[in-house]
Amino acid sequence: MRWKTGRRSSNVEDQRGQRSKGISLGGKRGGISTIVIVLAAAYFGIDPAILSTLLQPGTEQGSVTTERAPQSAESNQLAEFVSVVLADTEDTWNGIFKKYGAQYKEPRLVLFTDVVKSACGMAQSAMGPFYCSADQKVFIDLGFYRELKNRHNAPGDFAQAYVIAHEVGHHVQALEGTSQKVHAAKAQLSKKEANTLSVRLELQADCYAGIWAHHADRTRNLLETGDVEEALRAASAIGDDTLQKQAQGYVTPESFTHGSAVQRIKWFKQGLNNGNVESCDTFKAKTL
Repeated sequence: MRWKTGRRSSNVEDQRGQRSKGISLGGKRGGISTIVIVLAAAYFGIDPAILSTLLQPGTEQGSVTTERAPQSAESNQLAEFVSVVLADTEDTWNGIFKKYGAQYKEPRLVLFTDVVKSACGMAQSAMGPFYCSADQKVFIDLGFYRELKNRHNAPGDFAQAYVIAHEVGHHVQALEGTSQKVHAAKAQLSKKEANTLSVRLELQADCYAGIWAHHADRTRNLLETGDVEEALRAASAIGDDTLQKQAQGYVTPESFTHGSAVQRIKWFKQGLNNGNVESCDTFKAKTL
């Protein structure tokens, strides 16, 4: 992927290596209270706002000091890469929204280590990258990319870019109002029916990631030979069926929340090949 000469985004918040000391929770003074962290499901597209047991700490003013650990050259280069990819998604979606007579509100992207506080609550890196609609931010622990390479056998910079583009896809859904409608509808449905809606939401975000790839390739010449294959391997690696086989040895389709490997590949390619929002309407599709 030809990224080094690309524009850097101004919407990145770098919280890597930050450690808080002297936290006072729930009005109690002195010491460090226990922080309860909720581990949420699998990778990609998880909005912690839908979880019901997230921590909401009340920290007394002046009780927190923050230290930041030094970062490796490799981590800093990866952070720079993320900034370039985010900037490129901004260029893509600004252009698309303008075409429809609308204004694109760019999301912020937060780089963190291990644990992060969002408007949706506390989250741990084990959740994988996620988008929080409450503060319109994407959150990524760069250590996830090691997981993508080592555990899921999906290395490569474009596989990493796909992760960001997918989460930005969730931001686009929030701006469209799609996410809000889905979350409201799920509250009235059975668990199985709600899961089906979740799958359609996730697959549309995959399709939106494909739209970004379409424009990155055709208008800015970012892609190199093999890049698309990297993204397809990543999409396959985090399919619900793939993850369930790894975790439990068998597949339960009724519990899918993100889509199978085949479905995720299909909808990414749909956006990649067509490059337009209309082609990504997973909610009207008879088959996924």
